[in-house]
Amino acid sequence: MAVLLLADVNGGQLATDSVAKTLSAVKALGEVHVLVAGAGAEAAAAEAAKLDGVSKVLLAGANDYSHGLAEATAALIVGLAPGYAHVAAASTAAAKNVLPRVAALLDVMMITDITAVIDAETFERPIYAGNAIQTVKSSDKIKVFTVRTATFGAVAATGAAAVETISGETASGLSAWVEDKVAASDRPELTSAKIVVSGGRGVGSQADFALIEKLADKFGAAVGASRAAVDSGFAPNDWQVGQTGKVVAPELYVAVGISGAIQHLAGMKDSKIIVAINKDEEAPIFQVADFGLVADLFTAVPELAEKL
Repeated sequence: MAVLLLADVNGGQLATDSVAKTLSAVKALGEVHVLVAGAGAEAAAAEAAKLDGVSKVLLAGANDYSHGLAEATAALIVGLAPGYAHVAAASTAAAKNVLPRVAALLDVMMITDITAVIDAETFERPIYAGNAIQTVKSSDKIKVFTVRTATFGAVAATGAAAVETISGETASGLSAWVEDKVAASDRPELTSAKIVVSGGRGVGSQADFALIEKLADKFGAAVGASRAAVDSGFAPNDWQVGQTGKVVAPELYVAVGISGAIQHLAGMKDSKIIVAINKDEEAPIFQVADFGLVADLFTAVPELAEKL
């Protein structure tokens, strides 16, 4: 049986990194069909067709599927599901909105944030803020799951799969798109950035968080924040890294003024290299850091930015 992979499409553009990493996770399960939904998504479908491991791209171009509306997209997937053994997607906000509805309509369990595929029925996923790994075996006829992409590498883009136009159920009338409000930034997207610079409660204020942003810009990095910093109003919600925020695994993670609470570590401990700057030498962040600097961030960060 084949795998149906729901692609994340934003404004007609394919979220290539998340789709490519999800493909890496599921391609061993069988033939992979990528579902691209929404009006004006032809370019996204063509890009998906280039990814290695894709057997076919299904393009549902109806306007009802635009803007990631869960009801219409879930109805489409449920109509397609009998032909598949697995329905998967990257663990993004869009997929977390759609796939639980799909699982409920199919009356199957929802498996979230898998980090490994053992076989067609068995998966691994983190629990207890990543301190334990749970092995889940599903006997459902159709397995519905999201993939924590930070654990997987991206497949190459050397393929040439066929693109097939399809139509399906829309479940129209349950909800309607009104408006998207998207924060514009020249920085890389947090979950796919190769370098992330994050600030914590130790930064002290929203004004002083400019130090973190300046350092990130020197690196060409994305900006992150701990929950304590977000709750204190130092940084916006979409910068939050951690168990209740975004999970990242960049090549380099720089934690500034972050103590390293277990909830934060759950969101960044898979980073390849972790650098910590904190004046408290007993801070838990130093237990996971590859490089640690015990120093006042207000002295160290400007100096580091200047040298960069």
